[in-house]
Amino acid sequence: MKRVQVITDGSCLGNPGRGGWAVVLRYGAKTKELTGGEPHTTNNRMELTAAIEALAALKEPCEVEVVTDSEYVKNGIEQWMKNWKRNGWKTSAKKPVMNQDLWMRLDEQVGRHKTKWVWTKGHADHADNNRCDELARAAAEKQ
Repeated sequence: MKRVQVITDGSCLGNPGRGGWAVVLRYGAKTKELTGGEPHTTNNRMELTAAIEALAALKEPCEVEVVTDSEYVKNGIEQWMKNWKRNGWKTSAKKPVMNQDLWMRLDEQVGRHKTKWVWTKGHADHADNNRCDELARAAAEKQ
């Protein structure tokens, strides 16, 4: 199974507002960058979209280290999603899960791969995270 590292980030100008997402994919010596955006969205939606697009871009099942500066995404995958699914996509307060459409898409992509989720501090010393931040912001500004 191929080992891949993906670094993801989302940006939103206004929150809600113009949004962008970005991914840096690393496989061996190869690097690929992906970006996109939406005219009216939220930061959390862009963070989720970045993770979805990163995993969807992989053509075959891989061992994937996903590096994110979003505690929302990391905690959702590692801690909350299991209960949301068991509770019919409701929170512990019996409310519908926000961004359920994206969480379901992410769950589908995670099911294709063996993933490890790593949190990194945003706007700090992680070069690829900083690059994703630049790309996501630029994608948001284009909207």
